[in-house]
Amino acid sequence: VQLVESGGGLVQAGGSLRLTCAASGFHFENYALAWFRQAPGKEREGISVIRSTDYSTAYADSVKGRFTISNDRSKTTASLQMDHRTPEDTAIYYCTVLLFLGGGTPPLAPLLSRHPAAFDYWGQGTQVIVFS
Repeated sequence: VQLVESGGGLVQAGGSLRLTCAASGFHFENYALAWFRQAPGKEREGISVIRSTDYSTAYADSVKGRFTISNDRSKTTASLQMDHRTPEDTAIYYCTVLLFLGGGTPPLAPLLSRHPAAFDYWGQGTQVIVFS
């Protein structure tokens, strides 16, 4: 399994940016895909998550109303639409997957507070720098 993020760069505050996470070698049906970010000198922060089975979502307060997570129906590509960017959004952005091997539909919001080691797969990250 490989996750590859793309779409980062040096961008001006206020506009929009779309990050993409491409999955390969991925054949799971029941999982959560999340976006985390890590700003310089800070811990990795979970900001958004989507469930593969019903496309339900959850967001951290820091991005709620500004960012939108999506997962295409083939489930090979996920995106994070970033609107109304601010310099505080400067970070390395990672996509990650947590498998629900036991089935069920655990609540999504608590996953954003889970330790990164709890997730099964990670991408290498893409850098986003927002300047004002």
